[in-house]
Amino acid sequence: MSPAFEPKPVLLSGRQVRLEPLTPAHAPGIFAASRDPEIWRYLLIPPFAGMADVERWLAEALKLQAAGAEVAWATVRAADNRVVGSTRFLDIRRAHRGLEIGNTWLAPEAQRTPVNTEAKFLQLRHAFEELGAWRVQLKTDERNQKSRDAIARIGAKFEGVLRKYQARSGHSIAEALSLA
Repeated sequence: MSPAFEPKPVLLSGRQVRLEPLTPAHAPGIFAASRDPEIWRYLLIPPFAGMADVERWLAEALKLQAAGAEVAWATVRAADNRVVGSTRFLDIRRAHRGLEIGNTWLAPEAQRTPVNTEAKFLQLRHAFEELGAWRVQLKTDERNQKSRDAIARIGAKFEGVLRKYQARSGHSIAEALSLA
């Protein structure tokens, strides 16, 4: 029997980016990186109106992490040590050695840069090589072409459409694309 599949918060470092386990100390950087309303167009939560929203979001992320349901990171650009977003492992399926990379968002200046590509590489390498995952999946709103393109650039394959998958912020219903 192989070792237990137990994703935990660990530092993942590359040349362009560090994925730092999310802590309350990241709150100011998260807020600063999140100011562009376009970031929130396809996410399930509304934009942060102030630090109180960031602190609530962070507390919920850490609660889910403590319960073993998710692993949350702050995405930090190595060139200037600036927080430029966040990403997670979620939908962790221990018995099936699988998880999803998701709840990812980046400030516009970090989108379509090596930061996102390397962040996904670090997560994939950690999942497959260090944790022994059998499957890693990603999902995105069907309308989010930037995310679809970014996922395609890392070599993920389209698996199908999840119809009426989830409610969006604003109460419409989202179709999600599943890729692995």
